Amino acid sequence: MTANSHRPSEPRLRIRIVFGEDEMMGPGKADLLERIDRCGSIAAAGREMGMSYKRAWELIGTLNTMFRAPLVESTRGGPGGGGAVLTELGHEVLAQYRAFETEAAEGGAKRLAALCDLLSDIPDGK
Repeated sequence: MTANSHRPSEPRLRIRIVFGEDEMMGPGKADLLERIDRCGSIAAAGREMGMSYKRAWELIGTLNTMFRAPLVESTRGGPGGGGAVLTELGHEVLAQYRAFETEAAEGGAKRLAALCDLLSDIPDGK
């Protein structure tokens, strides 16, 4: 099996912003934030992504310490169950990251097309 057989149907740009050695924001963390916002739970968001509960919490811990205030606030479980919500800053960071992705994709569209033109052909998807 060649590397070419794993190409996505459409080329895509995946952006990771490195703020420091252990401080990064990328598509995985953005997806996790979006799912927490939708699900209201770090555990449920992690499950949707095929991520362990521990890993999801580690990522949120990293994000919460990277920025000037937490991006996610959580409440402990119990009879009524716990939960998690994005803070105002969490919504802002997520919106800024997604806008950055969009602007980068729009700005780089010509270069991406030129690179795609240089790819080898894959006959019959093989």
